[in-house]
Amino acid sequence: MSDELGFTRRMWHLLEPLHAVFYYAPEVFDEAAALGYATGERWPSYFAWRAAPLGQAGPGRVTAVFHSFSPDMVGRYVPAGTPVAPPRAVLEARTRAVDRAYRALFGERVHSPGLAEAAALAQRAARAADVTGRPLAEANAALPWPDAPHLVLWQAATVLREHRGDGHVAALVAAGLDPVESLVSFAAVGAARPEVFESRGWGRDAWEAARRRLLDRGLLEADGTATDAGRALRADVERRTDEAASGPWRALGDQQHERLVELLGPLWVEAVGSGLLPSETTLGIGKV
Repeated sequence: MSDELGFTRRMWHLLEPLHAVFYYAPEVFDEAAALGYATGERWPSYFAWRAAPLGQAGPGRVTAVFHSFSPDMVGRYVPAGTPVAPPRAVLEARTRAVDRAYRALFGERVHSPGLAEAAALAQRAARAADVTGRPLAEANAALPWPDAPHLVLWQAATVLREHRGDGHVAALVAAGLDPVESLVSFAAVGAARPEVFESRGWGRDAWEAARRRLLDRGLLEADGTATDAGRALRADVERRTDEAASGPWRALGDQQHERLVELLGPLWVEAVGSGLLPSETTLGIGKV
């Protein structure tokens, strides 16, 4: 089981940058601006791009399924973005944006047999994902698959990362951690500096209230670092998350696992080396 979960985590580490680079690529902001979204900061288009598969979702729905963002932040961006473009137009623009961003990032590699093979394997894993009770994974998995391999690769990476994310939310809920407590406890185990989590819109009062609740539960030290119990709880959350995300990778089998790792390696290097992605994120990749 430990080897299986290690592979599950490795696949997340490889695929997450291939998905996430979308939210930082200049070509994506160009498409957002063409739709009418403000692009002085990334949040107006971020909420639009990520929520579009859900249909006409209001702030309550987005707050629930995104989990880590404060209701105030969601309430600021989602209602303002709703009249800009309907979900179908956003999804069409999202496909154009992925096409442009990946062509800029990978160049002629988008036409390579290796990328096509990687896309086919990732799609096979994504199709094997059980999306029951996973709203973001289900919504993305229900979208039509594009034809071009580089677009297939991004959609597969998106289904798989939302599948993992939905499972992570379930693990946090099972651990009795509300959205802001989830962030405070994650910072406490060194996933990222507390300042990084400010991007989720929780004010100082909400953060301090969550810190006090975790102190009362014996999960935090007075200096904000995790106690042994706090570290154990977060480790259990990560284990449960990996377990819940392992199904698609079991469906591939060992040989195809390793082949996909081999094929994704050069693409991962391009994405991470592009300079588009932040050096520290709220996901804690490589730190937990």
